[in-house]
Amino acid sequence: MRLALPLLGALLLALAAPSRAAEAPAVVFDARAYGAVGDDATDNTAAFSRCLADLVAAGGGRMTIPAGVFRGRIIVPPVGRPAPSWISVEIVGAKEPVPVFGTIGDFPLRNHGTIIKCLAETGPAVISAPRPAAPLYGGFSAVFVTLRDLEIRTTDDPGIDGVDLRLAMQAKLENVFINTGVYNVRASRPTHGTRGLVTPACNNAALTILRQVVVTGYHTGIVINEHTDADNLVVGSNLRGLEFAQAHHASRLGRVGAYRNTCHVAVTGACGFSIAQLNTEFPGQGQTDERNAWQTLVCDVEDPRNLAKADIDFWAVQGGLGAVPTFIVQGGANIRARRLGSAR
Repeated sequence: MRLALPLLGALLLALAAPSRAAEAPAVVFDARAYGAVGDDATDNTAAFSRCLADLVAAGGGRMTIPAGVFRGRIIVPPVGRPAPSWISVEIVGAKEPVPVFGTIGDFPLRNHGTIIKCLAETGPAVISAPRPAAPLYGGFSAVFVTLRDLEIRTTDDPGIDGVDLRLAMQAKLENVFINTGVYNVRASRPTHGTRGLVTPACNNAALTILRQVVVTGYHTGIVINEHTDADNLVVGSNLRGLEFAQAHHASRLGRVGAYRNTCHVAVTGACGFSIAQLNTEFPGQGQTDERNAWQTLVCDVEDPRNLAKADIDFWAVQGGLGAVPTFIVQGGANIRARRLGSAR
């Protein structure tokens, strides 16, 4: 009898477990169940919004999107009062995208993986997190947005941003490729001031984590705000690769690949940051034509008002030639730039 009682208890627990699981709120939401179709034709904005509305109502979770080309926008529902604090909103694709970029040639971007595509010329970014009506503080939406295994596309010379998370409290991007639908070497000169990625702005909970993020073809590749920790970034064929905005707290970047940008690093506000390895390449002789001559290097760092306090270790390559000591800094009186292997 003493052996039977524990067995009976275990059996009762096992029988009760399924009912408890059924009562638990869902944490994974399949966009297909809300009508999303990856046929490169259907506008999925409403389907994504229905899915995310249920996700937010459940207190956070993960929206999964299968492989396919999904037209439309993803608008993260604004979260404010009466929510007591922020929630997690994950948007996850089927597999890691292939970041097709380079410094020569012409190679097509293929329709593999999960691609979110918006060809609009005006309006919000392809993925955005707007301001809530009653924010917890400072106009920010109470969301920690995670984007993983996604490709985001706009048009060549885009009129809208790729990903705008400026008003999200926190963000994490991993394995994300943001582009304008063309191989970066053949990208048109951006004329609309748009950004590939805008990270969360200065706020009480500011936190940005970037891993394996590639941005090509925008006026500004990535706007870096405070508390950003990043590694394995690539910015290619943008007028500005990275833009460091006004920040109270410093940011740390590991390896950054910056290729064929007119300016690799620009500073627009007082800030502090470090880049452990800024690996650059600028076009050499015969590597530009009338269409892409705008990708000729003007400067590596642009800080005319001497706003940044920063450390940058760099390695520069001229296309068709190889490693060179060239590193052009405009202003930047408080930026210490050191070529790898040089004395500190």
